[in-house]
Amino acid sequence: MTQPNLSLADRATQVLNTADGVEKTALSRRHAADWQASRAGTHAPIEIGTAKPPLHPARPEHPVLLSPRDVPKRKPGTPAGRIALLHAVAHIELNAVDLHWDIIARFSHVPMPMGFFDDWVKAADEESKHFNLICDCLHRLDSHYGALPAHHGMWRAAEDTADDLMGRLAVVPMVLEARGLDVTPGMIEIFRKAKLPQVTETLDIIYAEEVSHVAYGSKWFHFLCGREDCDPKETFHRLVRRYFHSTLKPPFNEEKRAEAGIPPDFYWPLTEDWPMTGR
Repeated sequence: MTQPNLSLADRATQVLNTADGVEKTALSRRHAADWQASRAGTHAPIEIGTAKPPLHPARPEHPVLLSPRDVPKRKPGTPAGRIALLHAVAHIELNAVDLHWDIIARFSHVPMPMGFFDDWVKAADEESKHFNLICDCLHRLDSHYGALPAHHGMWRAAEDTADDLMGRLAVVPMVLEARGLDVTPGMIEIFRKAKLPQVTETLDIIYAEEVSHVAYGSKWFHFLCGREDCDPKETFHRLVRRYFHSTLKPPFNEEKRAEAGIPPDFYWPLTEDWPMTGR
């Protein structure tokens, strides 16, 4: 049962320390509802507080986590391939739940407007919903989250930016989540052709709401650049080259990226290799 006097940072850490995906997302949604009620004045005030979140979130025994290169590749045109694709999406969504609570817990000591916390609580709540929707799709296909291996590479960006809020905003929402805007339309088409309307409807929901998550990253990144009087584009390029261990891969969903506040001159220059020196 939730303790009413827990700070937001403590609540975020509770989510991070919960291993089971269903339990994690249920707790995430309860804490989000409490925070939103608090902000609306229908719940006792919740302090931001500070906490010591774990460097790695708790994870269930399954799925087995492998290096990205060791995760088996399956063709999405087959039933097994479509299940594997949905399993990968579920894994991404569960990681996103942790990433959004982690940015709250890890950087709660940084003076930020309350809107910063409102945005990431809302994003964590939506990612929790996305995970459960994808799990429902898997169950309809006689599978479940944990039935297949998944890769452990997604948390690397969180580790690398554990002490750098601007770096976290640049790499997680503005690079990794923006990539979701690029690839989701293709996934929707795969499941449309397979005549799986529940999956396409779920992916449509995720696609629409992920634009906001990328936009939160862009908004608060630009806010910090303004506060520190630094050029957003140059700073973005410098931080991505420092923390992201690859070039960006086109094609890009330029329309949705623009809707999220990321113009082409932010990401196109990062498609080229850069020298290792000065990173």
